[in-house]
Order: sequence, then structure tokens, then C-alpha cells
Amino acid sequence: MHAMTPANILTALWLTLVGAGGGALAAMAHMPMPWLTGSMATATLIVRIFPRALPEGFVFPQGIRMCFIAIIGMTIGQQVHPDLFPQVPRLAASLLAVTLFVPLTQGVNYLIFRRLGGYDPATAFFSGSPGGLMESMTMGEQAGADIQVLTLQQFLRIIVVLTVIPFGMSLWHGTPVGSAAGLAGQLPVSGLPLPATLAVLAAAGALGLALGHKLHMPASQLVGPMLIAALLNFMPIPQIATPAWGVLVAQLVIGVSLGCRFYGISGRMIGRGIGLSALSVGSMLIIGALLSMLLIAPTGLGFEVLWISFAPGGVTEMSLIAISLAANPAVVSLHHIYRILLTVVLMSSLFKRIAGRA
Repeated sequence: MHAMTPANILTALWLTLVGAGGGALAAMAHMPMPWLTGSMATATLIVRIFPRALPEGFVFPQGIRMCFIAIIGMTIGQQVHPDLFPQVPRLAASLLAVTLFVPLTQGVNYLIFRRLGGYDPATAFFSGSPGGLMESMTMGEQAGADIQVLTLQQFLRIIVVLTVIPFGMSLWHGTPVGSAAGLAGQLPVSGLPLPATLAVLAAAGALGLALGHKLHMPASQLVGPMLIAALLNFMPIPQIATPAWGVLVAQLVIGVSLGCRFYGISGRMIGRGIGLSALSVGSMLIIGALLSMLLIAPTGLGFEVLWISFAPGGVTEMSLIAISLAANPAVVSLHHIYRILLTVVLMSSLFKRIAGRA
């Protein structure tokens, strides 16, 4: 698999260990989602300040990240129970709102990146997609977009959302979200001893990853394991639940992998990208907040669940936030998967026109 070289694997391991120190410091400082935000900040500082300590062309191994995304998927699936299904008809209004949200934010983002950023049409369009990170980069490169700028803007979209949402929610609640103690109280308790639980989780995760890949599911690394874990809830076996420390380790690895994305990019490009991303993400969060307020009555969902459902981060990262807040992660994930599907359909439908213009 791409980047799964011995040098990259060893580098990823020591970066994760150092990132754990950053996560621990963030936890002691009572930062929101400390193991994610702390490890991400630490990895970013290392790759920016000590780039020569990393192998040339370093990329965080996708195979390692994939295993921990599967943990998040299974944690969401474990919270899918029969009482969730009566809520589905009420979600029609919010899913319809997502259908409006995707083209609206795509248009606003295009104006930001084209008019204010001065990007060419292809780079501006694919930088502004409110989801479908890998798909936007693949199609954007084929359409003639500046792939380095596009990659930076897409990852900044996720990183800015991951920074703003936890801090915003912490201010809203008056306490930091995502602490280890709080997370342990929000997750279900496994009905099997720890060794048996870990064995079942490993088998379910492997099966889910294989299923997601085979069926070409959207966000397959998350959705495949999520479906397998949900299926286990409907079988006559004890409850299987991911230990809280497993979710924290997944946060750590995902945070480090995001921080490593700043390797090899000039500081000037990063500064400019952050400014444009702040405008883009800010506009999307405002649009999402307005839609969320309109949807509270017809859906019966709280503002937090709805706002996180519209927040334009990655499915994995937004699901982590939903788990940390006990904000109905299965419902949140459904909205994000639908958002990505719509975004990919929109990009695909306009792809030839943009490629021709480029």
C-alpha cells in the first residue's frame, strides 16, 4: 500500500509516540478532544521545524491510518440499535437540507477561492468541494488543478473544522469535550472479557474493511466496519464495545496523520491557505448553523447533533466529535456519508465542463 515502506512506518511510529506526549499535555491543559488536537499540533510542529528528521517524501502510511479509522467505524456501529430506526422518517427534512447545503456551499467556496484566492477555475472548484477529499483531489488533478494547492486546501478544510468545532462546543458547554473520563461514560460497556472483546473487534474490523473495499462503499474504511459492528448488535450475543482507550488511541493516530500533511509545503502557501480556509469553513459553518436552527422542530434533533451533521469535516473526524459529545454518532455519520455522495455526484457531473475549460 502507498507509503507502507519500512522508513515511513518507523517514522510514523516515533511521530505517534511524540504525538502521544502532545496529547497528554493537551489533556493536562484541559483542551477539547486533547488526544486528537494535541497530537495533530505536535506532529505539525515536528514536520515544520525538523523536516530533515523525516525521510524524503514522507507520507503517513495509509494502512496504519485505515486500521484506526476502522475502530471509529465499529464504535459508531455499536451504537446502532433498533430504537434508531423510528427516527429515520424524521431525518427526511435534514437530508433534504444536506441536498441544498452541498451545491450552495460549493458555489460560495468557488467564489472565495476564485475571486479572493485568485486560483484558476479548476483549482478553485475542487478546493471548494465540501467533502469527498480523495475524489476531489483525483478529479481535480485530471482537470488540470494545481494539485499541491488543492491538497493543502482540502486538508485545511478538515483541520480548521476539527479546531473550531471542539473549541466552540467546549465554550458552549463550559467544559472541554472529549476528555477520557467523559468518553468512558458515553460508550457502551462490553459484555465479554477484554481479550475476547479485542478478538471480536479485530475480526469484525478486518471483515468490515474487506467488505467496504469489495463493494466500493463511500468512506469504505469507516462504513464497512460500522455495518459489521451494527450487525453484531442484532445477533444473540453479548454486547461488543470498543474500550474508551481504543477510541483515544484512534484519535491520537488520526491527529498525527493529519499533522503530517504539512510536511514539504512552504510556510507562505500554508499561511495563505489558512486564511482562505478560515473564510470557506466559516461560511459553511454559518450556513450549517442556520439550517440546523430551522430543522430542530421538524427533526426533533438538538442543535448540536444537526450542526455537527452539517460541519464540513471528514466523516471519520466528525464521527469522532459526535462520539465524544454523545451526539447520536450514527445519525451524524449518515448525514456525512450522504454529503460526500452528493459532493462526488456534483463534482462528477461538472467534471468534463471544468476539464474542458482548463
